[in-house]
Amino acid sequence: MAPSISVREFVRWLPEQASEPTSTLVLTSAESRFVDIRIFRAQHGSEVVEATEGEINTLPSSRLEWAFAGTSSTELRHPPDGGQAVVHSTWKHWVDCRKVDVDGVVDEGDMYPKAGGRTLETGSMVDPATGKLTEYEEMWKDLQPVAVGQDSEEDGRKGCVVLQLQDDEHEARGVVVRVGQYVQGVLRVGKRFSLERWEWKGKEEGWKRLVRIGDLWVPCGVATEEGRLEVGGEVKHGEFVWKVIEHSYF
Repeated sequence: MAPSISVREFVRWLPEQASEPTSTLVLTSAESRFVDIRIFRAQHGSEVVEATEGEINTLPSSRLEWAFAGTSSTELRHPPDGGQAVVHSTWKHWVDCRKVDVDGVVDEGDMYPKAGGRTLETGSMVDPATGKLTEYEEMWKDLQPVAVGQDSEEDGRKGCVVLQLQDDEHEARGVVVRVGQYVQGVLRVGKRFSLERWEWKGKEEGWKRLVRIGDLWVPCGVATEEGRLEVGGEVKHGEFVWKVIEHSYF
């Protein structure tokens, strides 16, 4: 499958009205590995607060609604009444800000294509505000990946990179995914959790970290350095070793 960049436009917990309290971005690689980060928006304004020059730009954990990573899959399901088939998607969690043990944690939803490159997702999951299993709707919009940085801007090749960390001795798991102009990464070490989101801001500004939560080192910046990465390579920092498990152009 082609790598994708998805932005959530709203969530609706039935029968309530639709709203979007977060900045939610999902990056999915060619081999269906994803990082999904949902940051509560600033109290005033619609954007996640970005750092000005010289700022570290670390947000408090209270700004984190949810962040997780894993693998996704889709299948075509045919209803027993012979009606129209539905695309059913499954997201298996491998690391999650809400749970240390994520074995068996799976999200599922039915996907309905809409106009303008949008997709309506429906299903049931626990509403974090109530703690109850609730039917929901989410509207997603796909963004067009672009060629940036050291990608071949002349022929329009877009980069896709995935780095992964698994260190069972230290209870550490992490995933970084880059698709085109965005990079996102999450890392759990025991009970500690950190994340980062980066975006390419053009040739003059280059790559910019939009947000960070937590104080663990997450190699999102490394994922932008095309020249030093190849599948099977490693990125070492302290006692941890991140492995490059995907690196391709599309």
